[in-house]
Amino acid sequence: MEADGNEMVFAALGGLGEIGMNCAIYGFGPPKRRKWLMVDLGVSFAGEDLPGVDLILPDVSFVERIRKDLVGIVLTHAHEDHFGAVADLWPKLGAAVYATPFAASLLEARRLSEPGAPKVPIKLVRAGETHDIGPFSVEFISVAHSIPESCALAIRTPAGLVVHTGDWKIDETPVLGAPTDGARLAALGAEGVDALICDSTNVLREGSSPSETEVAATLKRLVADAKGRVAVTTFASNVARVRAAAEAAVAAGRQVVIAGRAMERVVTVARELGMLDGLPAFLGFDALDRLARERTLLLLTGSQGEPRAALARVAEGSHPAARLENGDTLIMSSRAIPGNEKAVSKIVNALVERGVKVLTDRDALVHVSGHPRRDEMAKMYDWTRPRAAVPAHGEALHLAVHAEFARGRGVGNVLVARDGDLVRLAPGPAAVIDEVKHGLLYKDGDTLVPAGDPAVGDRRKLAFAGVVSIALAVGRGGTMAGDPDVTYAGLPAKGRDGRAIDETIDEALFSTFEGLSARKRSDADAVAQAIERAVRGAVGAAWGKKPVVHVLVLEV
Repeated sequence: MEADGNEMVFAALGGLGEIGMNCAIYGFGPPKRRKWLMVDLGVSFAGEDLPGVDLILPDVSFVERIRKDLVGIVLTHAHEDHFGAVADLWPKLGAAVYATPFAASLLEARRLSEPGAPKVPIKLVRAGETHDIGPFSVEFISVAHSIPESCALAIRTPAGLVVHTGDWKIDETPVLGAPTDGARLAALGAEGVDALICDSTNVLREGSSPSETEVAATLKRLVADAKGRVAVTTFASNVARVRAAAEAAVAAGRQVVIAGRAMERVVTVARELGMLDGLPAFLGFDALDRLARERTLLLLTGSQGEPRAALARVAEGSHPAARLENGDTLIMSSRAIPGNEKAVSKIVNALVERGVKVLTDRDALVHVSGHPRRDEMAKMYDWTRPRAAVPAHGEALHLAVHAEFARGRGVGNVLVARDGDLVRLAPGPAAVIDEVKHGLLYKDGDTLVPAGDPAVGDRRKLAFAGVVSIALAVGRGGTMAGDPDVTYAGLPAKGRDGRAIDETIDEALFSTFEGLSARKRSDADAVAQAIERAVRGAVGAAWGKKPVVHVLVLEV
């Protein structure tokens, strides 16, 4: 540590140990008087193991405690896993948000479409600019990615210089936006980079990623050759891919029709910012009835199998206007995120059964990743020549392989950190020096709950083994008043012995009640507990699963 006690530190609240939910904090100053800068505030998506939960967000309670020392929130780009938690978590933080015009416009569009969303103070930034944010000097550096205006960050303090890559790749011929600014990154390397915090997503893949221009050429050929209606699904935020699909449509004499609120929102913002200049206006799906099938190209949301998105509704035949039929073509201009394969496969199979020709990246170059493969990562390390490296944006395997890769590029100080590790980056060798509070929040409906909230666990139990609800009245003498009210859901009609399950429940209920002493029958809690245990056990013996059992005893 320097004589004045100032040091530069880093911690991830998400993104180190998982892909998604990216959120990093940088600190500068003496340990007791640090100022903090947040980089990104993203979400990840819940799987089937979390029924009823839509999104997973980072626990920012550590930052809440030092809120007065949080000088800003910087967004590297507008993907959900980097900015999707801003609306929900910004009220806990309160600092100004630094974002490019595209990211800022998407934040505002979302605010206008979601009642109750906060008005977030945004400071506009552009690639090539440097902004002083508290003690941090933050330079925004253009990088290619699968969304417009992505930026790497050069973060300077009196203690040192750190390069935070965000999501990036090398694409010398992007359809939209500027390529990765290798010259500027090399200049930083010459200046002296103390630490590189770098994307690990594709470190397992050799070579280099193809260019978006190659995908655009493939889309143009496939759309020109297609008969009937053509549909293209991709991430709504990939404006370059949207533009490439639209250019392919124009070349083939087709009009573009969009279906999906997310696609509509992104297209509106992209139009306002000039990213779709030169293309005719896109039409709403209500135009499909008056257009010939061979003269339309549908742009659909739902490339990840989301059940409420336009593609899923088209596949199940429930969309109000959009239809794909025998002889039509669907181009899946995306790749399923791990965990979404089953949902995507269900949609593809439903359309194939209907006679739709489905083209994926197994058939042609219709998708490229926005993340660097190993040859591209080698260039990043050659440009920046960092003294230390901290692999980021990856699961445990990605981080470990990235660490080995960095050592192979000559980096002497490589640190594999996890969410919550507080890492001193400068001065001196990078090292874990402490731990900050971290964890997960679930977005359950419109409510944020901690990951350990019992409601989510209860819901999982209900999904696995159903529920039995019993209400009964007990008189003063310990006799049952009237017949109990028994309802159940999620249980089979019969047990393994062929006996009706409701008979099994009734027998356990009545025999247990009759077996209780008069004293226990006058204790409502004792009656409820005894019947609950008996019914769970009886159903478990008959079915092989023990349901959740609720018993309400009324004393009359």
